[in-house]
Amino acid sequence: QVQLVESGGGSVQAGGSLRLACVTSGYTDSFKAMGWFRQAPGKEREGVAGFYIYQNEYFYRDSVRGRFTLSQDNAKKTVYLQMNSLKPEDTAMYYCAAKTTVGSWYWAQTYDYWGQGTQVTVSS
Repeated sequence: QVQLVESGGGSVQAGGSLRLACVTSGYTDSFKAMGWFRQAPGKEREGVAGFYIYQNEYFYRDSVRGRFTLSQDNAKKTVYLQMNSLKPEDTAMYYCAAKTTVGSWYWAQTYDYWGQGTQVTVSS
């Protein structure tokens, strides 16, 4: 059974940093892509950053590029999202997700597995 477990959220002031972690377990060989998504109250879930399993390239939404950085530790089966220069508009529940089908990493509705989420709150 596939499981994704996020951690690392919290409350910080604007300009601060947080590092989110997503530990995967189970049959992860089926994954084609993984992504970090976020959802603020009253808003749709949106793609933040993602990558394709067999490609050495990370993708970011425009509003976080240059501030957020994806990384992986394959031995630990963990994906990280380093978030620097945080802004109040980054406040949201952040989710790690994995998909088993080909296609863009960006669309949340195409993902098969989701973590429980970790809250990030940035105060001004």
